[in-house]
Amino acid sequence: MDLALSLGRRGLGTTWPNPAVGCVIVRAGHVVGRGWTAPSGRPHAETQALAQAGEAAKGADVFVTLEPCAHHGQTPPCAQALIDAGVARVVVAVGDSDGRVAGRGLAMLRDAGIEVVTGPGEAQARADNIGFFSRVEQGRPMVTLKLASSFDGRIATATGESKWITQAPARRLVHAMRSRHDAVMVGGGTVRADDPSLDVRDLGVARQPARVVVSRHLDIPLGGKLAQTATKIPLILCHGADAPAELVQVWKGLGAVLLPCAVRGGQLDMGDVLHQLGAHGLTRVFSEGGSAIAASLLKLDLVDFLVGFTAGMVIGAEGVAGIGAMGLGRLTQAPRFNLAETQAVGPDVMHTWVRNRV
Repeated sequence: MDLALSLGRRGLGTTWPNPAVGCVIVRAGHVVGRGWTAPSGRPHAETQALAQAGEAAKGADVFVTLEPCAHHGQTPPCAQALIDAGVARVVVAVGDSDGRVAGRGLAMLRDAGIEVVTGPGEAQARADNIGFFSRVEQGRPMVTLKLASSFDGRIATATGESKWITQAPARRLVHAMRSRHDAVMVGGGTVRADDPSLDVRDLGVARQPARVVVSRHLDIPLGGKLAQTATKIPLILCHGADAPAELVQVWKGLGAVLLPCAVRGGQLDMGDVLHQLGAHGLTRVFSEGGSAIAASLLKLDLVDFLVGFTAGMVIGAEGVAGIGAMGLGRLTQAPRFNLAETQAVGPDVMHTWVRNRV
């Protein structure tokens, strides 16, 4: 199961809207087949492992990180494929809470006389696919909020200069983090200020994450990098119903996907933004700013992981804060996170925090 879990993690960020699953087939103590969910979500892990195993799958043990699907989608059910292959035992790390599966895959296997074992590796399997479970169970993707700041929590000087607060090793690690998410999300202010490409560079990735821009009025540059690459790398624009109709049509013509979202307090409602992204199929979102989006996500308790990169630099109170106003009057109102990891990344420090679910 450990091998199956490691294989499944290879698909993180590339398989949406499907989960990233790993599968290992063992016969007489030897691995005869292995697979993981392919980019774009298919073929599924079980299908690839069975194809590799061939006739050796008959009477074999199968280790899979998520309950095999039981429904006909764009491909036949994986549970049926395992039955047809004549496997003897299927060990499943965690059940699939998708209403189309939800125990039906396990039932199909048992009804066919196949021994089914559940539970080994469950905690790790659920952690690996937290984004998939979040979308299925809560209707929204998992959110990682990343912030690169000075020692005193500033992301730019008073004049807006921000390149570069952290050094090259930290920036390279951020690209690796982007690659493990379905999408990179920023606000319109970040796009206007920086004209970012929001892609993964110099890592040789097979599939680029989608780019998400949250902009109520779609007032972002039509001649910028995102517009120029909208047909090459998915670009999703979340906007308000009051965005100019002509801009909606222009961006559609450039190849962007337009998602109208609700407005709250004069800004796009980030809760609705995430639900719209979940309905679009996204499971893992990497939010990189700006400060208003970060504050809204935190205030609404929508951040699952905080990742901070802190540089040994002090900018001062006149610098730009990384988190916008949250209107908190008491410490008890502040969202709390639990420290998961701290490590040096070149001359900078990375600290990762997990949402306090108590």
